[in-house]
Amino acid sequence: MYRVWNFIVNYSLLLVFGAAIALAWANLDPHSYHAMVEHPLLFNDWVGVDYSYWTKAYGDGHQEFGPPGADRVLSVHYLVNDVLMAFFFAIAAKEVWEAVILKNGSLRGRKALTPLVATAGGMVGPVSVYLGLAAFLGSDVYDAVARGWAIPTATDIAFSYLVGRVVFGAGHPAVRFLLLLAIADDAAGLIILAVFYPQGELAPEWLLLSLFSAIAVFALFNWLPRRLDRGKENRPNSTWVRHKFGFWPYLIAGAASWYGFQEAGLHPALGLLPVVPTIPHADRAFGIFAEVEQYLTDLLNHIEHLLKHPVEVVLFFFGLMNAGVEFSAIAAPTWLVLAGLVIGKPFGIWLFGWFAARPLGLGIPAGMRIVDLPVIGCIAAIGFTVSLFIASVAFPGGPVQDAAKMGALLSFGSAVISIVAGRMAKIQKQKI
Repeated sequence: MYRVWNFIVNYSLLLVFGAAIALAWANLDPHSYHAMVEHPLLFNDWVGVDYSYWTKAYGDGHQEFGPPGADRVLSVHYLVNDVLMAFFFAIAAKEVWEAVILKNGSLRGRKALTPLVATAGGMVGPVSVYLGLAAFLGSDVYDAVARGWAIPTATDIAFSYLVGRVVFGAGHPAVRFLLLLAIADDAAGLIILAVFYPQGELAPEWLLLSLFSAIAVFALFNWLPRRLDRGKENRPNSTWVRHKFGFWPYLIAGAASWYGFQEAGLHPALGLLPVVPTIPHADRAFGIFAEVEQYLTDLLNHIEHLLKHPVEVVLFFFGLMNAGVEFSAIAAPTWLVLAGLVIGKPFGIWLFGWFAARPLGLGIPAGMRIVDLPVIGCIAAIGFTVSLFIASVAFPGGPVQDAAKMGALLSFGSAVISIVAGRMAKIQKQKI
């Protein structure tokens, strides 16, 4: 039922490949690597980072490009992180939206309560460990790293799911529990990015553009055709709109929403999120990795399938743009991020999960044990993709950002910890 290996190959391995190239390049020739990352593609007044910010990020040599004649710079880094990654977050938002809104959604009803409470623990635990250790190291360290508190809260869905299958076996209920937790974690991560990591001075009035775009495209190309089709089984108006316009109205609305986020001071990579719920979707979902979803013909799934291969390439370049850290950058933020992930995550998920299952009486899935919860926490400690992304927006380019990114990269070691923890917990693997 699950196309796990194909998903890992298509998404995660390309991401890892890009990250490996970045690590090697940055340590062999750091100057040329950073020049590539911040290479200016376009000087303009509409899209990109402020020119003064770009000159600091590029460093020596920015004078070679001459007077800008514009206020903003569209660099390679901005193109990947702020423009193209919007499509990755749109796919993540699609999975979260279906899990929440559909009748059989995985984040609806009592079955999702314990994983949701455990997710809260998987965020409180890492933040507590990160900030607590930073405070212990002194006020100078705390002041330097406090803004990165959200970095260790992230969970990489694809890698965690793969490791979960290795540790528990594909048929173990803990794998489904882990998947629910990871999806909820991503939803919380999107909220954290939007609320706590604005990209400049806030101008909330620009969010009206995003809101208007979402409402307009929903009303004209989703709600109105369905309204006109009431009582008509063949749905002529909806079919005509789908065939004549396809995804184009939603792409245009998405572009307007993206621009609204940029001008509002929020991270523009989240700019497509208001438009995702407006797209016509099936009345059921089979869950992330489900192979049968490729046969759904609703527009939302159709768009996801169209984005599949482009997003694969985007994730390769995301790894290439963000994982280029010199090994000499390892410092206190590295260990704080790593401690938050490999200590805070398992403890928080175990504590909150136990509290939900026992004192609150919500229970856990049949076939699971309480001792499985810290093992799930070790697996969820693989931050990588979203941790790297948060690190890149939490800190300006420099030693602190590089050190924090190294912590996100080293979180891969939690896969080995998970396997050892699984054996210590005497987990019996279950096949499908």
